[in-house]
Amino acid sequence: MTETGSMRQASKRALISVSDKQGIAEFASALVELGYHLISTGGTARALEEAGVAVERVEKVTGFPEILGGRVKSLHPKIHAGILARDIPEDKAQLKELGIEQVDMVVVNLYPFQETVSHQGAPVSKALEQIDIGGPAMLRAAAKNFPRVTVVVNPNRYEQIIQELRRRGGVSLATRLMLAQEAFRHTAQYDAAVFNYLSGVIIRQEETIPPTEARFPAHLFLPLAKIKDLRYGENPHQGAAFYRDDSVPPCGVAGARQFYGKELSFNNILDLNAALSIAAEFEAPAAVVIKHNTPSGVSMAGGLAEAYRRAYEADSVAAYGGVVGLNRTVDKETAAAMAETFLEAVIAPAFSEEALTILRSKKNLRILCTGELAELKQTVDVKRVGGGFLLQDADSLGDVGSLRQTFNTATKRSPSADEWDDLLFSWIVVRHVFSNGIVVARERQTLGIGGGQVSRVAAARIALTKAGERARGAVMASDGFLPFPDTIEYAAQNGITALIQPGGSIRDEEVIAAADAAGMAMVFTGRRHFKH
Repeated sequence: MTETGSMRQASKRALISVSDKQGIAEFASALVELGYHLISTGGTARALEEAGVAVERVEKVTGFPEILGGRVKSLHPKIHAGILARDIPEDKAQLKELGIEQVDMVVVNLYPFQETVSHQGAPVSKALEQIDIGGPAMLRAAAKNFPRVTVVVNPNRYEQIIQELRRRGGVSLATRLMLAQEAFRHTAQYDAAVFNYLSGVIIRQEETIPPTEARFPAHLFLPLAKIKDLRYGENPHQGAAFYRDDSVPPCGVAGARQFYGKELSFNNILDLNAALSIAAEFEAPAAVVIKHNTPSGVSMAGGLAEAYRRAYEADSVAAYGGVVGLNRTVDKETAAAMAETFLEAVIAPAFSEEALTILRSKKNLRILCTGELAELKQTVDVKRVGGGFLLQDADSLGDVGSLRQTFNTATKRSPSADEWDDLLFSWIVVRHVFSNGIVVARERQTLGIGGGQVSRVAAARIALTKAGERARGAVMASDGFLPFPDTIEYAAQNGITALIQPGGSIRDEEVIAAADAAGMAMVFTGRRHFKH
């Protein structure tokens, strides 16, 4: 069908204007076969014409050319009245009087604003050109009028719609409602992204400066998309659901693919996130065992299988029924080691086929693959409180090697090279332990972890008790300063040789004196890592 006259015989009209042209030529061609007359704008019209699909340009419908470099194309009564007209005699009569034809389907997705502003330092002028005006207007009009109009914003819906048209001869009211909901979600997310971006723009000497880092605007919209309903929350009497941040590409646990195992629970998801967050901190092969959202064992090693075994052996009692996070592709040897005990879930960037075969032999074991871990870095941390939210910059370490240069040895004795390695390792781990947090480690393996205590010495007792005789010759990390010498004295009694802590107590001199008296090396970081 190439002539406008033959197109005029079509009983239905569809307006198509898309930024994401994935599958649009095939979808449009199928609509023509089903009797639709197509209207299109700018680049979409060109793409369809090049694909051999006949369309009528929007300016021919409106009798008005596209102007201002394409900023104004579809903003015209002949378009919006055609979309908004209800299926009632009064509206039909008015359309006939004005020579306006109804639009039965609107296929629109918006300019790639979020993709544009994701490139740090992109000029504000470039971002402004990616703020869609006509697109949201058409989507909102079509979604408002869903009792008559089908609105399509998601290319993944094309096949579903064609199949329904072929099967039923039209799109059902239930489907139109679902599509309208999807359209309003799309425009709400889009507007939230624009608002959040502009809230960070700075005016300096009459010039606009793009946002350079996460800030805290007066208002903030969090676009969340539900992944799934969960069987229950932390306890069986609590309802729950899992959402992902729709403003960023899928990543972490929210973007993971589950290969095998039972449905994820609320607590599984929390534990998987904790395991993955710690494992992603390390460059060398690393493994983490999590129990009740707390690390029971963490280790780095020359190979992944060895790292897992050491993480498991750090607290083998707690590891039973735990969740494991790894930062490398899981191979056959690592999978075989994990298969020796009962685990709830395993998460890693990837799995070899041999590893999957072994792990699938474990009934109900949940196996999740994340892909590249580099995308896990967060800029803002969000916590819920009654009636509101708390936002803060994420507690990120940055480059640990460079960070070490800012640390200060407070004692007479400096750490040895091996002690430095273990101090930095334990300092990374303690950031993920609930306050008050203490980590005992040696040879890049945790030996005892104490956290969530109301006194620091109590957390130290737990960590050192778990470490037992292994504590002799080990190091200790504390997430906050040591307020009294008691923790130093207790650590020395148990054989700790070096300690890392923020410093900053009014009794620092007493604490340093206690460490010197024990022959202990102690490093002040000047940086606290509370986790509540």
